[in-house]
Amino acid sequence: LLQVEREIAILKLIEHPHVLKLHDVYENKKYLYLVLEHVSGGELFDYLVKKGRLTPKEARKFFRQIISALDFCHSHSICHRDLKPENLLLDEKNNIRIADFGMASLQVGDSLLETSCGSPHYACPEVIRGALPFDDDNLRQLLEKVKRGVFHMPHFIPPDCQNLLCGMIEVDPLKRLTVRNKEYVHSVNVPIPEMNFPTQMLAPFKPLKWRAVRITK
Repeated sequence: LLQVEREIAILKLIEHPHVLKLHDVYENKKYLYLVLEHVSGGELFDYLVKKGRLTPKEARKFFRQIISALDFCHSHSICHRDLKPENLLLDEKNNIRIADFGMASLQVGDSLLETSCGSPHYACPEVIRGALPFDDDNLRQLLEKVKRGVFHMPHFIPPDCQNLLCGMIEVDPLKRLTVRNKEYVHSVNVPIPEMNFPTQMLAPFKPLKWRAVRITK
């Protein structure tokens, strides 16, 4: 229940074209109902399993939509903390909606978050080769591989995309690309129509009726 309340509290704060919209919340003595935006395309994970390798144009479209939503969230101190294909939904036009903010948190000022959560395989972004860059049956060994940052880059990935992925999985956080590195959004040379995104968060449309939710750890 705490994760559901956390997700509601976060979703009430934001509205973005590529974040799943929360329309309303209803609660009775037995149930809690969330009225969410309907997206009919299912999970990006299932889409990748069904289709296989994406074209550079489609990969860049998804990438840019995800980055625009993350940049918006981060600019308002919201950290998702469990971003993976299973938590990325597609609408009827195959546009991204980031979902499942149950592990999200507010990062206040320059403070660091204190808890480790999410999916270990996605501690760093997965390489778009249909396999994880870091994998092991043993969790400790998996995390050691992530820390070393040694992985295989498939030959079919274009050089500019290879540079982008290497920058995203860089071990040194001071050298790692972030959403503030705007130039890398255009690193794959495929034209994508410009989209207008909101620059401010919407005010919460209804106060929470249940207890205050701690969302800063």
